[in-house]
Amino acid sequence: MNWTLEVVCVPVTDVDRAKAFYAEQLGFQVDHDTRVSDELRLVQLTPPGSGCSIVVGAPVEMAPGSVRGLQLVVRDLRAAHAELVARGVAVGEVQVYGESGPRPAQPGDALNNVGFCYFSDPDSNGWAVQQIDDRT
Repeated sequence: MNWTLEVVCVPVTDVDRAKAFYAEQLGFQVDHDTRVSDELRLVQLTPPGSGCSIVVGAPVEMAPGSVRGLQLVVRDLRAAHAELVARGVAVGEVQVYGESGPRPAQPGDALNNVGFCYFSDPDSNGWAVQQIDDRT
């Protein structure tokens, strides 16, 4: 039996602002924007190439901005970082993790599995972007 993670709820204060950030700045696909009632609106968005989506607007027991550790994986972290910067996302520098902890990446550093950059959405939900270029 396969068990797939399909949706993660991300708590936000403003659904319109979150939708704009994820769709326009990050380039996530808007799967649906559904008003269930006057009080409840659900927006599902999916990162390009992902089998897992996020939902903003869902009634969750978490405070907006309380989610940390959401992680996107890319094959080319430097290109992903450049794209985030070009889209106006406040993203930290590319880092390499080694035995002594993280350090700024240098040109020529191998980033596979150990290269990361970080950003937050407008509510301060924390995201990581990791390079994995050789899935086996």
